[in-house]
Amino acid sequence: MIINIQTIIKNFKNDNVLYTHHAKTEMEIEEFGQINDEEVFEAVTNGEIIENYPDDKPYPSLLVFGLTNKGRPLHAVVAYNADEDAAIVITVYQPKPEKWIEYRRRVK
Repeated sequence: MIINIQTIIKNFKNDNVLYTHHAKTEMEIEEFGQINDEEVFEAVTNGEIIENYPDDKPYPSLLVFGLTNKGRPLHAVVAYNADEDAAIVITVYQPKPEKWIEYRRRVK
């Protein structure tokens, strides 16, 4: 199953989002400064899918790149549980510029 960004955005806007323990920990210890839930909301709802992981288990997921309202670039790996119609944030981080081309493509 391939997820579209509109499904994820709808879940964020309806506050139907769960964060894994891993995501919350990564948000707290982010090397560029803590990431809060509001920043994740802003980045995802203004974001775009840059990678798709349809075979992830237990739910298909994707990598979203977006900017916060203050212009902070964030990547969020978000899974989608179709049975619960819920987005699940697997991890969130601020991408390192040297590893990404315009934060959208991995440097080879």
